[in-house]
Parts: sequence; C-alpha cells; structure tokens
Amino acid sequence: MPTAVKTTVTDLPNSRVRVEAEIDADEVQRSLENQARKLGREMKLPGFRQGKIPPTIVIQRLGRDPILDEAVRGELTGWYMKAVDDSGIAPVGDPQVDLGDLPDEGKPLTFAFEVGVRPTAVLGTYRGVEVGRREPTVTDEEIDEEIEGLRERAAHLHIVKRPAKEGDFLTIDFQGTVGGEPFPGGEGRDQLVELGSGNLIPGFEDGLIGAVAGEQRSVTATFPEAYGAKHVAGKDAEFEIWVSEVKHKHLPDLDDDFASDSAGFDTLAELRDNIRERLTELDAERVESEFRAGALDAIVAEATVEVPDALVQSRANELLTRTIHALGHQGIDKAAYLKISGKTERELIDDSMPEAELALRREAVLAAVIEAEQIEPTEQQLLDALEGAAEREQMSRQKLLDRLRHAGRVDALAKEIAAEQAIDLVVEEAKPISMQEAQERAKLAEAKAAKAPAKRKPAAKKGAARKAKPKAEPKDELWTPDKDAPEGGADKKLWTPDA
Repeated sequence: MPTAVKTTVTDLPNSRVRVEAEIDADEVQRSLENQARKLGREMKLPGFRQGKIPPTIVIQRLGRDPILDEAVRGELTGWYMKAVDDSGIAPVGDPQVDLGDLPDEGKPLTFAFEVGVRPTAVLGTYRGVEVGRREPTVTDEEIDEEIEGLRERAAHLHIVKRPAKEGDFLTIDFQGTVGGEPFPGGEGRDQLVELGSGNLIPGFEDGLIGAVAGEQRSVTATFPEAYGAKHVAGKDAEFEIWVSEVKHKHLPDLDDDFASDSAGFDTLAELRDNIRERLTELDAERVESEFRAGALDAIVAEATVEVPDALVQSRANELLTRTIHALGHQGIDKAAYLKISGKTERELIDDSMPEAELALRREAVLAAVIEAEQIEPTEQQLLDALEGAAEREQMSRQKLLDRLRHAGRVDALAKEIAAEQAIDLVVEEAKPISMQEAQERAKLAEAKAAKAPAKRKPAAKKGAARKAKPKAEPKDELWTPDKDAPEGGADKKLWTPDA
C-alpha cells in the first residue's frame, strides 16, 4: 500500500527547493511494528518460541524510541522518494535531510530536506527549427570490411611445417612461474594462440615467433600493472612453452563460390549489393537518431536555461554513480573501474561535466515543451508502452499497469512517455537542411557567442549541516523508452528525464 505522505515545497535560489514532509501516524506505527517484528526473530524470551515474540512485547522490553529510530532510518530513503513523487519535483543530486525529533505515539513523523532540482527553461522557437540532416551513405571500404568479416568466419587452419610467423596459430602447453614459483592460472594445455593478436600479456606472443612444432621454449613476459589478478600484476613471469603444432589461417578466395557458400548468393556482386542495402538501412537509422538529437539540441539552443555550477556538479556525480552501478552488474567494482580508466574519481567527474550540463538543459527544455503543449499520455498510450515489459513479465499489460499504479510508479512511466512525445513533436515539425548549411550556421553562432560578454553564473548556496543523507540510489526501472530497442541497431530514442 502506498505510503501516506504530505509535502510542502519552498523554492530556494540556484535551482534548489526545501521540502517539508509528513508521514502519517499509521505508517509510522506500521514501520515501528515491522522493525520490532524483525528484532523479535532474533530474541529469546521464556514462554515464547524463537521468532514468535509479538512486536508489543519487543517494544516493551527494548523501548519504543530505539526501535523507532532504527525503523525510521531504514525507511528514510523510501519515504524520501515518496515525498519527491508527492511534491512533483525533479531532484538532482543527493538531498540534505533534517530528520527532526521522533514523534510521540499516535503522531505523524515530520522531516525536511533541501535538494537541487531540474532548472526551469524559458522556451524560444521549438516548432519548425532547422536541423542538419545528412543522407544515408555506405562506402566501398565499409562493404569490404563486412566481406572480410565473412572471410574470417569461413577461414580454415592448416598445419604447416615451417617456423611460426605473425598471423599463425600455435597449439601449445605452458607452465609459468613468478620468482621461480608457480602461480594460479599460470598453466595451460592444448591452448590455441594467435601470434600478433595482442590477446596475451606483452612478450608472450613475440617470444614464439620462429618456433616450430616439437620445440620447447623459455619466454619472459610481463603482466601489466592493471592486470586483473593482483598477485601477478606488474610482475615478470618465466614461461616454459611446448609447441605441438603450427597452423596457417587460409582465407577463402573472393569469388562467386565464396558468395554462395558463405551467404547463399549466386554471385559476389549480389552479395556486395545485399551488404550495401543492409548497411544503408542501418545508417538510415543512425541518420534518424542524429536528426532527433539535433532537433532537441536546436530547441535547447533557442531556449534560456540557467544551470548553476553546483547543479552540474551534482548531475556529474550521478552519472558516475550510474556508471559504477551498471558496471557492478558485470563484476567490475569502483576500484577496478578507476584502474581501467587510468583516472581519479575527480577526473572522471570533471570529464562528465559537459555531458551533465547538456542533460540538464535538455530535461529543462523538454519539461517546458510538455507544459506548453499540455502533453499528457492517455491510458492506452501507457498500456502500449508496457507491451514489451508485459511480455517479458508474462502478464497482461493491464495487470502490469495496475501493479505499477499500486506501487506508485505510474507517474514515472507517464513522464517518460510525455518526454518522448515532446521530442516526437519537435522532430516532426523540424525542417531538414543540408549538413553544409548547418555547419556554416554553427560556425557563425560560435563566432557570435565568442564575441558576446560571458554571463556570470550565480554562486551556489551553501547547504546546512546534514543529519542524515539518503542517497538517490540508481534504479533498475521496469521499463524505459530504450528497453525494447533492437540490439546492435541505432537507437532512435534520446536520453530523457528519469531514464
């Protein structure tokens, strides 16, 4: 059941707000009892089976305030998100939260927070903007690359009786040591190695150039400093290698037989025509995606949006947090990511500042278009948007929509759809011009901007001391506009608010 929350919003300078939130007494009591129930599962009291101690008894034994304090802190992030939804704000960055005092029994809980919010845009022209649009193109070199890929997949390895050279494949056994001692992962049997591929650590492949079948070699190689296995990272290793076979990769000839065997076409010319047609379709999708982005950025350039530096900083922090969160699903933690990137956390945040500012400007302008056009998705559009997600969840669209509504997540879905509809409106009315003309106009605009006096951005307001700080956790959304995009294809969707 959605939490009962009431909010009051006060605007502050520099795109910040203060929100006063109130959680009703019934919800506070439910949270208290749930926390007591959790604690009761671990308690042992005479006359009660373990895990069966009533919440009222737990509260009597441990005291109401300590349990309520723990309950409130456990629920704070969820209540903060509910307060955000109720207030209608679009937060940017982490909030500064004042919890206040714990409420007496039967009284509501109150807390307040300050947070940055999406800036407000004053729209300029957003209907009929002129946007550069190129024609889909495919070069002969791109077709050649596709054909070479087909040849590589159809290649065969043949045993040769000569010294190995770059491009050959060797079947080897090896045993590695570091400082004279074997190490985990340092041994292999019947491994196929391509010389010159760069897939192995520096020195390993080079040490096998000139080897022949039946030869045993000693090779010294160095593990990179950023190597995943920390026990050998940056260290020299000695490898004893036994070469059992040397193989040469044979690529099929480029002729009609190759076209027939690899792709089912009668002639090589037909194969090339088919590749050109397919690549042209893919590039046409990229052209559409570029045009959509260009149309959005054109109306952003026409609008007036004040974006305080502190807000950009907050969004840049969010972007890094999302990246690390996504990489975490692939088993790459923050420390590993920093090592791979070769940059500090501060440098990564600084690098993402331009992207962060552009995202905030786009969001502000889209929100202004939605308001100006009074865009509001219909019930049918909500259902249509859930088609892919409903199929994955193996339930009807209506049932999934009801579930989202019960969880209080329909507003987020509606905002996503409204943003896409706003972009569609802008794109449909945009006027395509040649890329040459668009580039010439861009140069003139840059020259004009360079001559104009720089606008001074307002200083960021210093926030109050924090008593608690619920971070805005990255969300694994049930549905976002790009979830149903085909893999490998150009994504026609743009990043929009709440994505």
